[in-house]
Amino acid sequence: MPMRPHSSVRPGRPPVPAVHLARDHPDEVVRDLLRSGAWERIGRGVYLPTNELPGPERRREVALGRIAGVHRRLRTDHWFSHESAALIWGLALWSSPDTTHLYQPHRAGAHADPLVTHHVGVPADAERCMVSGLPVTSLERTIVDCAVTLPPLRTLVLADSAARLPADVDTVDRLLAARTGRRGSARARAILALADAGAESPGESAARFVVLRDGLPVPDTQISIETRLGTFWADLGWEGWRLLLEYDGRTKYVGRELERFMEEKRRHDAVLETGRRILRVTKEDLSGSILTRRILEQAPGAVAAQLRPRRELMTPPSARS
Repeated sequence: MPMRPHSSVRPGRPPVPAVHLARDHPDEVVRDLLRSGAWERIGRGVYLPTNELPGPERRREVALGRIAGVHRRLRTDHWFSHESAALIWGLALWSSPDTTHLYQPHRAGAHADPLVTHHVGVPADAERCMVSGLPVTSLERTIVDCAVTLPPLRTLVLADSAARLPADVDTVDRLLAARTGRRGSARARAILALADAGAESPGESAARFVVLRDGLPVPDTQISIETRLGTFWADLGWEGWRLLLEYDGRTKYVGRELERFMEEKRRHDAVLETGRRILRVTKEDLSGSILTRRILEQAPGAVAAQLRPRRELMTPPSARS
């Protein structure tokens, strides 16, 4: 489904934070700034000023800061790739990467930075560009590289986000076709085909992932509901069952907590008055098939017998979600 009208979720490239390199400052200055808590070491010889950003935003900033630091340190050709390129492009990720991914023409040396994941090769001219002043794989190459290497849940989160960006679908298909027969290519194609721009947060994508993996019918996203208080939009659900799912993330009520809670309570009650049911979903519901069991308790009785789990969404034993 497309994004809902007037959605506040809009694709955008995040700013690359300014970082400091140890080589540019006397050792005693670096030590004092670290001791005072003004700086945080985020990579080999790379430091980022501390701030009060909430956890996920800070982790994303740190990952981008590592990218900026690696770029300033390297003197050889390189192009940021995979999840690092996804961050630069502004794609949503289930979690920020622990290492910086990049392509280089040659293998890394024995003393390479352990926080840098090197991929040997030079992307084709059409598959590399500059974004935010950084050399990076093209949006389409980034989507494909991530899709063939990430576990299924993380792939669907990225795919939903990519559906909101102006990626060229034909180019993505061509790049995938060139990988036919290689590990991960068939699964990547199947998961990208499930992308839905209506999943407006990683949490919504993750809830949709569990639903799809366990074989439930494909849910609609951004369902419009007319109530006595006006039009509201549900994250996902099945209108034929009059069943809606609403994902509640940890930061939903941060700031103006009581006011936000009361607004949500009035909205919740108004939707229930239309004869629909609402299941509120949290991250804990995404473990195993907890969410699916909750849905089946509310779904028509025949649904459970018709479940057909989607094999392409099963996590390989060696992969972590």
